[in-house]
Amino acid sequence: MIRVLHVITRLTLGGSAENTVQQVVALGRAGYACTLAVGLAGSEAAVVEDARRRGCRVRDVPGLARDVHPARDLRALGALLALVRRERPHVVHTHTSKAGFLGRLAARLARVPVVIHQPHGHVFYGYWGPERTRIYVGLERLAARWTDRIVTLTARGTAEHLARGIGRPEQYVAIPSGVPVAELQARAPAPAAARARLGLPARAFVVVGVGRLVPVKGFDLLIAALGRLAPELPTARVVLVGDGPERAALAAQAAALGVGDRVTFAGAVPGGSDALLDHLAAADVCAAPSRNEGMGRVLVEAMALGVPVVGAAVGGIPAVIGEDEAGRLVPPDDAAALAVALRELAGDPALRRKLAEAARVRAGAFSTQVAEARLLALYAELVRARGLR
Repeated sequence: MIRVLHVITRLTLGGSAENTVQQVVALGRAGYACTLAVGLAGSEAAVVEDARRRGCRVRDVPGLARDVHPARDLRALGALLALVRRERPHVVHTHTSKAGFLGRLAARLARVPVVIHQPHGHVFYGYWGPERTRIYVGLERLAARWTDRIVTLTARGTAEHLARGIGRPEQYVAIPSGVPVAELQARAPAPAAARARLGLPARAFVVVGVGRLVPVKGFDLLIAALGRLAPELPTARVVLVGDGPERAALAAQAAALGVGDRVTFAGAVPGGSDALLDHLAAADVCAAPSRNEGMGRVLVEAMALGVPVVGAAVGGIPAVIGEDEAGRLVPPDDAAALAVALRELAGDPALRRKLAEAARVRAGAFSTQVAEARLLALYAELVRARGLR
């Protein structure tokens, strides 16, 4: 039996953790013996428990955390190396930047036969200044030399890595973060029922944004756009589903713009949950004004329910929306352009219906079935090439 060690910095609500757990579960069903290594100290207990409930064998890596801390990072590297030597995996599959570098270094030191890395996006813009970004790009270039395959969520993710000299084209394969499209469509509530449960007015123009309340998600731009829309569109409301350190600042911004009573902070809810489906089904539009985004998993979830999407042209978002096929693309960091796109959709219900139908169809390209088939094909190729058994 092929033994696989997956490594991720932490398990929290969000696309990277959900995608990782889905892969571990899918590989387990296919006969691989998987272990999931994670820094439990920085994880959310409910997400870890959910992973275990779904059959993941979770192992703690003391010291593995998102922030850079040399002494703690060396401790995490030592713990990872000890785990690799104890588990003797045929494959090490790392996820996200910090776990990606430390996990690949541990795999190289232990001479693991196959190494796969999945960045779930990247940190090349939207996070830090030029100097820190250059350091991370340099580390990614180095670690790419120790890697058999680099899994991006979209072809655009591949192009953005190659443009910075990270790896070679033949190392890359694009596998989306699989969304259970058919299941979501079967479970989706009627929009009117969802609005009633959430206390949203039947005639309001509702824009939902989903994600952690952190600067990279760009929800400050969405509130700024609402401020521009408010005078001419009194029914417009924004619902933010998520939590994070920017919540107070976003609330203050909304109040300063005079739209505090039109912004609802719904708190964090798990991906794919009934609570999330209610918020998406109740929406006229789903917005992702991100400054960086690996794919935009929630956009696919919204599209599956027939909700048009408006997203910034960063990361994998253009690949999800298409050429204005399932919604509208806007320039990054441009609240005015975001307001224009939302105004267009608010004023044209027929256009929203047209985009909604296209969105339902397009969501299928990012389904769980598509993602799992590509993942298993990748593993079969590498196992066969290395003669593993």
